[in-house]
Amino acid sequence: MTAAAALVTLLAGCSTADEGEDDGATTIGFVNGADTVFHTCLQKAVEQAATSRNVRLIAANSEQNPVTELSHIEDLLARGVDALIVQTVDVNTLDVDIAKAEAAGIPIFLTSVNAENVAGILGAVVVDLRRLGALDAAWVEEDAAGQHVKVGVIGGAPGAASDLMVTGFQEALPAHAEVVSELPGMFDPGKAAEVAGDMIDAHPDLDYAFVANEEMALSARQVFDAAGAHVKIVTVNGTDTGLKAVKDGRLSATVANSARTLGELAVENSLGLMEGGAVDKITSAPILLVTRENVDEAPAYCS
Repeated sequence: MTAAAALVTLLAGCSTADEGEDDGATTIGFVNGADTVFHTCLQKAVEQAATSRNVRLIAANSEQNPVTELSHIEDLLARGVDALIVQTVDVNTLDVDIAKAEAAGIPIFLTSVNAENVAGILGAVVVDLRRLGALDAAWVEEDAAGQHVKVGVIGGAPGAASDLMVTGFQEALPAHAEVVSELPGMFDPGKAAEVAGDMIDAHPDLDYAFVANEEMALSARQVFDAAGAHVKIVTVNGTDTGLKAVKDGRLSATVANSARTLGELAVENSLGLMEGGAVDKITSAPILLVTRENVDEAPAYCS
């Protein structure tokens, strides 16, 4: 089977050019969560891993909407896929997704987050999102060196990864680091710029900011700089652009969370579990705090 034969469908109703064709290939449905750099790289990794394993892939994007996510899941289940891989947008509604898959007798595999009841899923590749936030908090604590500092938080979209990262960051901050503002940037650089402007207007003496991805962080950097505010920014992802910004000092630290590794593991582990192989049901994806000192050790982020 050639690379072109591993069918990848990008939304458009999840339609496929050869619908109804049955060549015996395994078909996996992939429901992605958004169009950020992370999600785009995750999709590329899933596509390439599927191609390398001669798997037909039908992909859809829920655009940060849990109702749309469930709709795509129901559509893919109706199409009779052999398994689902889901990058959820809301852990609070994940139980409904899992129940739908269970009722259809189709295994569901999760990326980034785990389910409360692991008995209902095929498996997961989990990013310890609380620890990811905590690693950035540890950098702030060390850099602040016991001084009272003011911290702002620009989150992503409420409901899934952002909430866990922000919680991990705030819980790990020392008592002398005061969170004076927490606002959602919705994983949108334009929104993050608006939020950063409001934040620095209200707190011109802000010392640090935790921002839930590098795209938003770099947007916030421009706003802070334009206001003459010397805010140190910590963030997450580990993209090429983010690592360059760590090198040149625009970002103080990031936590590398390779979308490439996550996507590859999702396909390989879901297939291995379906085939009854010696694969751990729950696998932790590696993460790494990256500063100027170790930036060259960061893993490749995108396929």
